[in-house]
Amino acid sequence: MLDMKLIREEPQRVRENLAHRHHEADVDMLLELDARRRDMLVEVEAWKQKRNRASKDIAAKKRAGEDAAAEIAAMKQLGEDIAAHDGRLREIESELHAAMLRLPNMCAPDVPVGADEDDNVEIRRVGTPPTFAQEPLAHWDIGAKLGILDPERAAKVTGARFHFYVGLGAKLERAVYNFMLDMHTEEFGFQEMIPPYLINADSMTGTGQLPKFAEDMFKVEGLPYYLTPTAEVPLTNYHRDEVLDADRLPERLCAFTPCFRAEAGSAGRDTRGLIRQHQFHKVEMVKFAKPEESYAELEQMTAEAEEILKRLGLAYRVIVLCTGDIGFSAAKTYDVEVWMPSQHKYREISSCSNCEDFQARRANIKYRPAPQAKAEYLHTLNGSGLAVGRTVAAILENYQQPDGSVRIPEVLQPYMHGRTVIPVPTV
Repeated sequence: MLDMKLIREEPQRVRENLAHRHHEADVDMLLELDARRRDMLVEVEAWKQKRNRASKDIAAKKRAGEDAAAEIAAMKQLGEDIAAHDGRLREIESELHAAMLRLPNMCAPDVPVGADEDDNVEIRRVGTPPTFAQEPLAHWDIGAKLGILDPERAAKVTGARFHFYVGLGAKLERAVYNFMLDMHTEEFGFQEMIPPYLINADSMTGTGQLPKFAEDMFKVEGLPYYLTPTAEVPLTNYHRDEVLDADRLPERLCAFTPCFRAEAGSAGRDTRGLIRQHQFHKVEMVKFAKPEESYAELEQMTAEAEEILKRLGLAYRVIVLCTGDIGFSAAKTYDVEVWMPSQHKYREISSCSNCEDFQARRANIKYRPAPQAKAEYLHTLNGSGLAVGRTVAAILENYQQPDGSVRIPEVLQPYMHGRTVIPVPTV
């Protein structure tokens, strides 16, 4: 959520940000609601002071033995007027709050202005994509030939955009996320969490999934819960309505979870394979940071996601998202994209964002800069470390062999009980 003071003092800057993000919102309406709210606060405070004075006058008359009936009747009417005024004030505050929840974050000054993903800016490329004597197969074809991915039976059991991982496919998926968790916890200083997978609406609102993206969430029928779309939601809300001590910042949390997304609006996109599923696994990184340290933490978080790919021997590139492609809650985002041989292009495998104080305002997460200092909003960051299914897809495609087998990256072999290859079935 944006600071209303920013909207009040720099409305044109907010309008320009909305235009760059291609997001429609009535800033004038917000300013009008805010002005009405502030005027009503002044009015109701004046009325309450008048009621206090009247109460003292009534008490004085009673002590003097004088009739105070008229004053009592007037004060009763004043109380009714104040109650009605308070009700109207709450309505305006509710309307203003609802409108504020639909405003996206302000982009950082160095975020490139652009219309869509075509205007994202490449920062660097790392690694060399492999070459193949023949046209490389897509990971879904590799998985079918090896008998380790079964979308057909998943479609029978559930529906489209689901998979069974079978045998060494399931073991590879497990190896990937255990490897990631070990790196984040043993090398990068993250604390591992196992969060709830059912999330309430307040938590979804705190990180920005609600109300704007309700159609992309899976709601539990008859219960006030949603299936988690990403561990960013429970991890960030871990400190909702709390004030943290400055000496515990930056705080780094990570978690492996299943993620559930309706993929609204993605009809016809990535209908095959592991790239865009309704249910998928992800290792998520979340950081709570002091404002002056948050952008250094963003660079470090991106480097941590990159290091996973370096250890796996996968070529990738890093891009900074432009204003027309950046997420609702983010002030700045780096996407890490892995090379997919069958598509002859890089595909997103991690997205690392600094949300500045946007989520902290929504979730009421603060820190105290010094023991006696006033509490201030901290900055929250989140990033994929990495999307597990997409990592498995990248491994299958980049490590495929002429005989149809797939080599297992060296760093994963201990997690695969020493196996070096996923062989082609002999039967």
